[in-house]
Parts: sequence; C-alpha cells; structure tokens
Amino acid sequence: MRIDKFLKVSRIIKRRSVAKEIIDRGVIKINGRVAKPASNVAIGDEIELVLGRHLLVVRVLKLKDTTKKAEAEDLYEIISDEIIEEQ
Repeated sequence: MRIDKFLKVSRIIKRRSVAKEIIDRGVIKINGRVAKPASNVAIGDEIELVLGRHLLVVRVLKLKDTTKKAEAEDLYEIISDEIIEEQ
C-alpha cells in the first residue's frame, strides 16, 4: 500500500492530498529512509512523521483499503510521540 493512502486510511492525516504534500516536504521516513508519496508500506514498517512540533513514530500492524473510524487505530501502534524543542 502507498504511504499517502495508508496515512489517510489510518486517519493519521485527514486527506490524501495533504498527506502527499507533507511527504513531498521530506519530513516522513519509512524505516529511516525519506519517503515519497508512492513509497510502499508493509506490515512491521516504522514510519517517522514530523508534524508541526511533534515527532510521531508508529509501527504498521495491518493494511486495509478502507476502515471505519473505530478500526483505524488498529492499523498502527504508536512507538513514541515527542515534542521537538526549538533551537
């Protein structure tokens, strides 16, 4: 599954077009490598997202094409959620 679609389906990011724009900025990594919108995500991958002042690291648990809101959080587990200090 593409990373932009996974972020939308898992409801980490609300819209796929917004996910694409964020990925194009180079602030999202899959297993330590900078991702592109078409990068594939597999079960067990770790995704690192810099969203504003938050560094969010999640592990992919399941892949589904569509989900209900209650099931969206079952697709991933949060490894860490830190606030980035400004320098």
